[in-house]
Amino acid sequence: MAFNQKISSVAPSKSVTLLSKTKELQKTDSEIINLTGGEPDFPTPQPICDEVYRQLAAGNTHYSDSKGNEDLRIRIARKLNEENHAPFTKDQILVTPGAKLAVYIAVRALLNPGDEAIWLTPGWVSYPSIVEISGGVPVAVHLKYEEDYRITRAALEAAVSERTKLLILNYPNNPTGRILRDSDVEAVSAFLRAHPDVYVLSDEIYEKVIYDGNAAVSMASFPEFFERVIVVNGFSKCSAMTGWRVGYLACNSDLYRVTLKLFQHCMSCTSGFLQKGALVALDCTEDTERMRQAYERRRDLLVEGIRGIPGVEFVSPGGAFYAWVRFDTDKNSGELCDALLEKAKIAGVPGDAYGEEEAVCVRFSFAASEDDLKRMLVNLRKFAENDM
Repeated sequence: MAFNQKISSVAPSKSVTLLSKTKELQKTDSEIINLTGGEPDFPTPQPICDEVYRQLAAGNTHYSDSKGNEDLRIRIARKLNEENHAPFTKDQILVTPGAKLAVYIAVRALLNPGDEAIWLTPGWVSYPSIVEISGGVPVAVHLKYEEDYRITRAALEAAVSERTKLLILNYPNNPTGRILRDSDVEAVSAFLRAHPDVYVLSDEIYEKVIYDGNAAVSMASFPEFFERVIVVNGFSKCSAMTGWRVGYLACNSDLYRVTLKLFQHCMSCTSGFLQKGALVALDCTEDTERMRQAYERRRDLLVEGIRGIPGVEFVSPGGAFYAWVRFDTDKNSGELCDALLEKAKIAGVPGDAYGEEEAVCVRFSFAASEDDLKRMLVNLRKFAENDM
């Protein structure tokens, strides 16, 4: 039987596949240090859980508004206005079961068959697959490790064509941890001015995990681009709610009407009692900050620990909770990850999964205990000295 060709031809998510594989291996080998997943290792803050218990007890288990709970949309709009300087209204916000589905809904609603979407590599593994499944054509812009993965106008122009409809941005970035800097904003702005029909999908899921006193920048904060920016965010990373699956998108009213139609036909609504928990999460700022500070300590632990390990380089990330580590080796990143797992008991994700074609890099999540990270550093040094 011939199944959907586009979906059949898409490769499985390497990060999800490796996370599942590593968890299976840990059942028989407790020494394996699993640093594959993009999941906070903290419990969901108690006030969020308490609110959901109350909602369940009150019988809030039926269909909710397709757009999302009105109180939550009002609160998200206030957050976007006050924190991100992006003047969305509650009627431009769609609450979805996770930010990943928000990305799919936005891309699927925007692209027609053959439309092109530019994505920056290294980048999240699902962007090109979602574009392909939506009938579009993903076009990679390969940013350079030696240039600290800075965005340039020239690189964007080299990728654009008359079919380009979308530019996907993800900052703080998964997997590199780079943040959107002034020079990046200038390059993107110049590109958007030259191509007024191109939309931006701004995936801001790591915006609360940012270091060194910096703040996340949204392209939706610039009035000249506001109508062309689709903001995607959620609660998985900032509030340790990965399994809850609550996210949202915000976009202009014309596109919003199309996303809402698609959402109504494929999902109907997002769980009402979980949305009430998300409403509480937006005000759990102290819990979010405690987690951020813990990630920053862990980042600094890895920066100090990796310094001096032969053939291994780790440039301190400005955000997210990933160590994007470069290795001086003849192996490719997939072979390197296999060797790390076999000989060092360290599980990471190979850089080629994120589109890195030149530098041999591995993504290690430091959303893990300090004890595990210290063990990882000991094992990594032994591996570099003896097996690399």
